[in-house]
Amino acid sequence: MARTRWRMGFHLMPPVGWLNDPNGLCQFRGTYHVFHQYSPDWPAPNAPRGWGHYTSEDLVHWRHHGMAIAPDTPEEATGSYSGCAVVMPGAASDGGDRLRLYYTGNVKEPGDFDYIRTGRRATQILIESDDAMSLESKRVILRNEDYPSDCTCHVRDPKVWRDDDRWWMILGARDTSDRGIILLMSSEDGVAWTVANELRSSEPFGYMWECPDRIVLDGRTYLSFCPQGMEGLPWANGVRDQSGYAPLPEGSDLSTPGVSIDTGAFRRWDAGFDFYAPQTFVDESGRTLLIGWMGMPEAPFESAPDGLPWCHCLTVPRVLTRLGDGAIAQTPVPELERLREAEELLIAPGTMVFSGQRADIELTGIEGPLRLTLDGGLEIAFDGHELSCTFTEGACALGAGRTRRALPLEHMGDLRVLVDGSSVEIFAEGGRAVMSTRWFPVADALSVTIEGTCASARAWRMGDGMTGSADA
Repeated sequence: MARTRWRMGFHLMPPVGWLNDPNGLCQFRGTYHVFHQYSPDWPAPNAPRGWGHYTSEDLVHWRHHGMAIAPDTPEEATGSYSGCAVVMPGAASDGGDRLRLYYTGNVKEPGDFDYIRTGRRATQILIESDDAMSLESKRVILRNEDYPSDCTCHVRDPKVWRDDDRWWMILGARDTSDRGIILLMSSEDGVAWTVANELRSSEPFGYMWECPDRIVLDGRTYLSFCPQGMEGLPWANGVRDQSGYAPLPEGSDLSTPGVSIDTGAFRRWDAGFDFYAPQTFVDESGRTLLIGWMGMPEAPFESAPDGLPWCHCLTVPRVLTRLGDGAIAQTPVPELERLREAEELLIAPGTMVFSGQRADIELTGIEGPLRLTLDGGLEIAFDGHELSCTFTEGACALGAGRTRRALPLEHMGDLRVLVDGSSVEIFAEGGRAVMSTRWFPVADALSVTIEGTCASARAWRMGDGMTGSADA
């Protein structure tokens, strides 16, 4: 495994090569499984992309098992793209649980095609397993001709669940009017599917909606998706690809005829530089957990500087909670606190230096504006109106092209910052406001400067949950 000062201790990253979307998130027979888009041969041109696989017993210590799903059939010649996992209780031959994995097989036909309306096959594929390690044969369950006639060739990223003795699937799609939509499919057995509904917005909201997800919190249903073509909106910071969620109208669900997505209620999951393609699952304790890709498609900044042989990581698992105004708070899973080592007392205002580049920083009782600066170059600031994450003018290398991101925030009583090698995750106001970024510090120690007033400022050096994590 390539070891550098920028590798991380509690964020999932590839041993080598490329990682992107989290896939197939689940807790199966007591073990947490995180599959992910994986191309171990990156940066070789046209390197095949399939699913990598991590497992954990505690969401803290992880093991990578190499390539779980490879693009080795004609129906996925260009890649085994994103998908999900469904646990079927008691369905295995030994009476235990059985696992289904659904994903998109992508094929670009050779020839002169636009690959939007012609030349692309988007096939949905199913694999089953009794142990999540030995995967059975692949079955094609949906092809281009099975989608509505107003869809382009862009139909992908199945999210599947069971409800009321039926199977349901949502797929992200682009229609022939170049607007993003969500297809709802229905099935009696999870194998043979029919179209049950199409979900749209009343106003144009991007040309493609990908990575769809259905989330139910306190009885309210939310649709999470990643709209593309958003760079012209005032809040988008010129970024084409966004990710967020919107509640369905009261009294409706995904199958309600004519249900429309209120884009005015759309909220970003994360306002930082590096966040996309989140996926959720409900674990065996009933928590709804989210993991996102700490990267962006076609980003204007660097994520593998200095010729790194690996690229990107995932966020820490986040617990989702519905707030009183309908927003969703995200907080790191409490299991991460098991990695806390020596506690350091921070002085606010003041500066302290950690040995190493892994820390969990927690400020509470914040009064008024506050600025927390890491290594003199990454400023996390609240001015009474917005939360911002800024790489200072002299810190170009630290941010590798990243500059400034901000989101409106009326009050900030607490702030938690997770620093882990080349990743920083920021959680403010109980997880109401979240920002994630990669950064690439060169110092062996981490300096933390606080300007402002708070009742408590605590920090811990963090251990390594990735030691010996790579099988392949």
